Parts: sequence; C-alpha cells; structure tokens
Amino acid sequence: MAAQDILDILLNSGQELVNKGKALAEENLNLPDNAEDRQKMMDGAGKGAMAAGALALLLGTSIGRKLTGAGLKLGSLAAIGGVAYNAFQKWQSQQSAPIADAGQPVTELSGAASDQRGKVLLIAMIAAAKADGTIDDKEKDMISQQLSKLNLGDSASVFAEELAKPLDIKAVAAGADSPATAAEIYLISRAILDISNPQEKSYLDQLATEMGLAPELVAELESQLHA
Repeated sequence: MAAQDILDILLNSGQELVNKGKALAEENLNLPDNAEDRQKMMDGAGKGAMAAGALALLLGTSIGRKLTGAGLKLGSLAAIGGVAYNAFQKWQSQQSAPIADAGQPVTELSGAASDQRGKVLLIAMIAAAKADGTIDDKEKDMISQQLSKLNLGDSASVFAEELAKPLDIKAVAAGADSPATAAEIYLISRAILDISNPQEKSYLDQLATEMGLAPELVAELESQLHA
C-alpha cells in the first residue's frame, strides 16, 4: 500500500469521527478499553482489514488521535494538495517576481513522483504528531508491531522508522523539493499541531523557517485552512 493511501485512510478516519462521533466509532469497532486487550484484538485482525484496523489501532494511542484528528480540518490528501496550491498561487500572484518553477500539487503527480510526495507528507505528518514529545517507547513499539501485520509493504517501514527516529525538523524540511511541496508539508503539519501549545507552535515556526516559507505565504496558508 502506498504512503498516499495511508494518508488518505488517516485523514478520512478523522473525518469519519467528525461525522459519527468518537464514541460511536469506538462502539462500532468494539474497541476494548484495556490497551493490552486492544492489542490482542489487532493481533487477530485480518491483513485485509486495513481501514478498520488502522483506525482501531490509532484510536488507542496519543499519536493516533493526533493523526486521525487532522481529518477534522482537511479530510483528504486531495484537500491538502488543493488548499496548499490555492494558497501558494494566491500568494505568488502578489509577488513582483513570481517563482518560475513552483512544482506540482500532490493531486497532479503520478508514478514514482506521487509515491515520493506521499512519503514526504507521511513523514511530515508523523513528525508533527511527535512534536509535543508525548509518545513513549512502549507506544511506538505497539504501533510498529501492529503495522507490520497490516500488509502495508514499504509504507509500514516508513511509518515505523519515523516513529522511532528522534524529532528532526531539518530532515522534514529537506523533503520540500519545491514551493508546492513546502506548502503541503506546512499545511499537513499545521492540521495536526495545536499552536496553543508553545512546544508545538515553536516546531511549526521552525519548520516554516527551515523550508524558507515567506511569512505572507504562511499567513495565506493559515487563512485558507480556516476559510
């Protein structure tokens, strides 16, 4: 399964929780209250049960609630690409010297380019979810073990590896190979982060600086997100 597919599952799961409510989702999935029992439930899940399995797994973790919570604001990878690109285009139209090669939004990519962008955004999403430092080693191990059973292929390895790594803003920013990518990285990160938390606000500000995003573009991205 491609990284983009995982991103859409996470974002759509968050949107589903908006529509149905967390309590209803948990009731439908019959999630055990006890973390150990929840893990046993996942042990018995078939590999084909990706959507339900990922949602059940993630709802039981702090990082999972952040990842699925991004759907409250965006809802799909296509929305991220569209909102980020619209913000960039509006900002660029106001510049005296527009950028010649702004790159393509994620929705216009295919093949290897699409896979690469998906991985970049998945890495950014996981990093943002770790920004407040609340995820512990036990939670990382539990998520990694269960992801390995969901038949996600290389994307599961990306997820597990990023969970295990120390937070590295420069590495996340290095994935921004174009202004369009940088705008998407900022937006998917912003959708997860709680800027009332000083630690998370600092992370977002540093990320924007590392990617060289103009303050006016950041403001436009914020405006588009809350439109």
